Amino acid sequence: MNEFVLALGWSGIYAPMAIGAIGSAIGCGIAGQAGIGAMLETDGGYGRYIGISAFPSTFVIYGIVVMFTLDRAVTPENAGGLFGIGVFAAAAFLYCGIWQGRACASAINAAKEKPEIFGLSLAPAAIIEGFAVFAFVFALVISAGIPGAGPGAVQ
Repeated sequence: MNEFVLALGWSGIYAPMAIGAIGSAIGCGIAGQAGIGAMLETDGGYGRYIGISAFPSTFVIYGIVVMFTLDRAVTPENAGGLFGIGVFAAAAFLYCGIWQGRACASAINAAKEKPEIFGLSLAPAAIIEGFAVFAFVFALVISAGIPGAGPGAVQ
């Protein structure tokens, strides 16, 4: 039983990065497909389509930072906290990555038809990014209360 609890703790440390990467990959894929379609239908502005397609890549970065924040010796006392913070932050990054990819795809499709709304069409993607930032900041703040030395601490 103790090994299972420790495995949950280790999973919580790694989950934000791994699941954040999945969310970023899915989101960039969704937006990238829309960008490729837009490039076939327009005669210019290709750089902005590629730029928008990369927006969802931030979720893996948030996951990496949370992973390093949670990195510490896993014990039965802290495994639950590591698991809870890591997995729920990871779920937020996954969900935000997918939906931001969809919002970016919509922005690309709108901008190819009406280029003057390009900037405004990114507002929904920015709002979704804000929700991920809330999860990111919460994970960083709450992780300070988890028992155990953080990375680089003298033990």
